[in-house]
Amino acid sequence: MNTEDDPLLGAERGEALDFAVLLLLEKLTPTERSAYVLREALGYPYDRISLIVRASVPATRQLVSRARKHLADSRRNAVPAGEHRRLLETFLTAAQTGDISALEDLFASDVVSYTDGNGVRLAARIPVSGRTRVAKFVAAFSGHFWQGKTQRWIEVNGRPAVTLSEDGIVTTALTVTASPEGITQLLWVMSPEKLQRLASAGA
Repeated sequence: MNTEDDPLLGAERGEALDFAVLLLLEKLTPTERSAYVLREALGYPYDRISLIVRASVPATRQLVSRARKHLADSRRNAVPAGEHRRLLETFLTAAQTGDISALEDLFASDVVSYTDGNGVRLAARIPVSGRTRVAKFVAAFSGHFWQGKTQRWIEVNGRPAVTLSEDGIVTTALTVTASPEGITQLLWVMSPEKLQRLASAGA
């Protein structure tokens, strides 16, 4: 696979994007993400990007523009860091006890749980969306996922996050996105490559 097939891969290899931006890019559609990375991280001209994403040049410009807006809105609508940490702390408690009702109270109605696992064991392969479905999903693995894990608070994109380690090895990084309505996104990073990037970023 070359970087034109997967521009995000090319950006990662060239370290054109830091870990925090990679997390924000998870919010975009695959086409928006490709167009944005090709333009902003790799500096491709719009006519070349249009060939890669199979869209007209005006449509490609719109893709990049929408991607910029989505990322800007995500940053602008974020809750203060103190509230962000409180939500994540409360989530961790509810997740470990499997308290579905407490989890639902924390979530916005359109919450989505993503897992970036790259095929590792226990990693969910598809996103889970909706307050009740995500609460049940998280509660379903409360009995085993957290056992033997050491938690460490870190900072990602200027917001509190947490890593989980087992036998001294980081196996998961958990970040949340929150709005005044509650937690809108869970991102479980379990991909060894991404976790290595997180460590190299000094988080």
